Parts: sequence; structure tokens; C-alpha cells
Amino acid sequence: MFRGLAVVLVALISVPALAARPLVSVIIDDMGNQMREGERALALPGAVTYAFLPLLPATPPLARRAHRLGKEVMLHQPMEAVGREPLGPGGIVLHMTHAQFRRKMEANLASVPFVAGVNNHMGSMITRHPGHMTWLMKLLKRHGNLYFVDSRTTARTVAEQMAHEQRVPVVRRDVFLDDDLHPAAIRHQFHRLVAIARRQGHAVAIGHPHPQTLKVLSRLLPQLAGQGIELVPVSAMIESVRPKGTMLWQASLSSSQKAVKRPKPSP
Repeated sequence: MFRGLAVVLVALISVPALAARPLVSVIIDDMGNQMREGERALALPGAVTYAFLPLLPATPPLARRAHRLGKEVMLHQPMEAVGREPLGPGGIVLHMTHAQFRRKMEANLASVPFVAGVNNHMGSMITRHPGHMTWLMKLLKRHGNLYFVDSRTTARTVAEQMAHEQRVPVVRRDVFLDDDLHPAAIRHQFHRLVAIARRQGHAVAIGHPHPQTLKVLSRLLPQLAGQGIELVPVSAMIESVRPKGTMLWQASLSSSQKAVKRPKPSP
């Protein structure tokens, strides 16, 4: 009896959340704007995740190619910002009714093949509203429990909180790689990403298909394994850091979420 109990305890202690190897996910946003820059982005080495804008001509072929390459695909959902910048196709805004919101999101999700999750494009207005974020999380749950990445374009976001309340898989952005497009600045942000991953066990970065970003990432991503860091798709990170029904994990999660992240300035 005690021997069997010991085996169970060893199995619990060995869950991925307690793995010694820190995890990193890198998301490339704004995919689908241009075919050529999208193809260059898809050539990045390793398990990079790609977030595609909806209803753009280049999105379906690039998303399908990403899937064929074994890359994870997300919907990069345009959301209203405080500054009211143009959202492009598929944008959701505060004045929408629930029915309008749902129809728009359904069409956007359908426009991105092999979609596994969603993150916000802009959204410094929408992501601070609990009602709209609850609508979104319920819809993601109905669509096969898609995950959500809170890009944290405002410090007032409630998206992550609403995802937790609706039991939607969620993770937050820790680092923006290319607010400053100078290669030295991008490298600095990448090193910040690694440092955060070492400190809290996992970290998420968001970048864009700029030539400067792709050049830096093509050099630095292959170095992660030698540094003891594992590059994983967002879904694998969520699965690793949030195993279901593990009280041991819940204690670990509560401590990691206390860290304050630097929000990207509102657009």
C-alpha cells in the first residue's frame, strides 16, 4: 500500500509544471498583412507560434503553410484601442451588441485555418471591460476550449481574470520584443525573456514580422536549447504550467501570477 502511494506521489511531483527546464513561447503577431514577410517569418527555427489577422487574403494560405510546418496558429483579434486607431477587417468595438460581437468573432475564427487560440491586437479599450471579455471567453470555450493570450496592451486589462473565471486556458505576455526596432534593443528584450523564464519557470514574448526582429530571432532562437531553455508552442506552455486538477499546481500558479509585468503603452 505504501509503495503504491509512493509511486503516486512521485508521479505528482513529476508534473511538467515542476520541470526544471524553463519554458519560452514566442508569438509573431500581425501575420497575414503581406505574403512575402509572412513567408520569411514562417522560416524562423523552432516551435514559434504565429498570430494571424482575420479576413485578409494572405492569412489562409500562410496559416495552412504554418500548420504544414508544424507551427501553431492563432487568431490575432483586432480590438478597439483607447486612441480609436483603425482596426482593419474583423475589428470588435465597445458599442457592439452581444449578437454583433458573436457574429464578428465567429467569422474571424472561421477565417483562420487551424486556429488554436486567440490574442488581442491593440485592445486597450476592449480588454478593460469585463462584459466584453466574458463574451469572448464563453465563445472561446464553445469553440473547443481555445486558449487566450492576454497581450496586455493596457495595465487595466481584465482579460486574464475573465478567462480564469470562465475556465478558459490563458497565459499573459511577459515581453514585447520589438517596440524599439534597433537590433540591440531586440536582443536586450530577448535576454529579458530568458531571465524571466529562469525566474518564474516560463515566459511569453510577442514580436512582429519586421526584418530586424526576424534577423535577431533567427540567430537567438537556436541558442535557447544550449542555455537550458525550451521553446514551446503556446498550447504546450499552457498545458505544462496549468495541469488540470492538481492542487500542487494551484499553489504554484498563485505565486507566479503576483509578478507585475510592464504593460505596453496604450496605442
